[in-house]
Amino acid sequence: MSVQQLEQFRETIRNQLDRTVDFWLKYSHDTQYGGFFTCLGRDGQVYDELKYVWLQGRQVWMYCRLYQTVPRFHREDILQAAKAGGAFLRKHARVSNSSGQWKCAFCLTRDGRAVKVQRTIFSECFYILALDELSRVTGDKDMQLEAEQVMAQLVHWVQVDPSGLGRPPLPGDTPTSSMAVPMMLLCLVQQLSEARGPQEALKYQSVGQWCVQQILRHVQRGGTAVLENVSAGGQELKGCQGRLQNPGHALEAGWFLLQYAAQWGQQDLRDTAITQFIKQPFHSGWDVEHGGLFSFLDVDGLCPTQLEWSMKLWWPHCEALVAFLMAYTQTRRPELLESFTQVYNYTFKHFPDEQSGEWFGYLTQDGKVALDFKGGPFKGFFHVPRCLLLCENLLDQLLQKDGTRAGPGPV
Repeated sequence: MSVQQLEQFRETIRNQLDRTVDFWLKYSHDTQYGGFFTCLGRDGQVYDELKYVWLQGRQVWMYCRLYQTVPRFHREDILQAAKAGGAFLRKHARVSNSSGQWKCAFCLTRDGRAVKVQRTIFSECFYILALDELSRVTGDKDMQLEAEQVMAQLVHWVQVDPSGLGRPPLPGDTPTSSMAVPMMLLCLVQQLSEARGPQEALKYQSVGQWCVQQILRHVQRGGTAVLENVSAGGQELKGCQGRLQNPGHALEAGWFLLQYAAQWGQQDLRDTAITQFIKQPFHSGWDVEHGGLFSFLDVDGLCPTQLEWSMKLWWPHCEALVAFLMAYTQTRRPELLESFTQVYNYTFKHFPDEQSGEWFGYLTQDGKVALDFKGGPFKGFFHVPRCLLLCENLLDQLLQKDGTRAGPGPV
């Protein structure tokens, strides 16, 4: 592929990142109560004032990462937005139950009153991401300490005693391992140890190793499939739950594993990530008739029970772009760049809204816009800008190594 084509990719991605940031800066900030509106219609109108904690945390993290790493986003308005979002989270996100135990709420009213608490770890995960990244921007050591304390609680819930999550054991329930849990913990391990020296990396090394081992257990059927759920012992489960494949999650796990393998110099893990978590889920998950990635698949070819299984969602395509470009950057294998180009062509043809900015999130199987809102309970200021930022950075690296002018970008 020519240098000119890589530069064209980067220019498009850079422009899309600028438009996405502008959209959320313009429409999502709640200047009265703090935090962010995330339920935004096509043109940015707020259609619901509920504030979802995991999306609040993601937006704080994203603003901080842009502020720190991209010169054109090193701006006071972005810094102040991140600080305001962090203050809203620290004031309202954590709620206690009658026994004195606490969790992060799943969603809050506009003024910060808890509406719902889920029996999962994901609100806490993005609370940690937000606080740790904001502590890097502000130098607030108490904030960093709080992030590490919440991380310790998560590890305890996952590895030792899950009772604090509020899920009572039921006689008919089979203990399962969802790939989302070790994936998110691995993401947090990388966050908390990033650029903080070997001592911090070693502090979380055992948790990181556990996460990798747990993720690898989801490779089933003799290496031909990544299953979203397996038994607590790592075996395939019966029924729909056991047959479920989530191509987007597999691809995201793939580039998480690539980052971990690069950090620790594990070439075998890198090759497993590319073969099992990137190439295989992509080829089995790609819709050969209409293009794009299916949201869910059944490993035996049955109809998945998820109603949106055949839809084309924004985030799996974001993960595929990152995964293939990162894999190509590490290996220079031409077929990986070809797959990136295939995903790129579909993604930038269908998801960006050239009229109002940002991306549509939900398409029909044949690529038409099914829902035109830009943000909701699950889509916020995260997957699109994270993907665009990482891809811009990776393209900068490729063009610099090729001896060409890289231009402004992440440092």
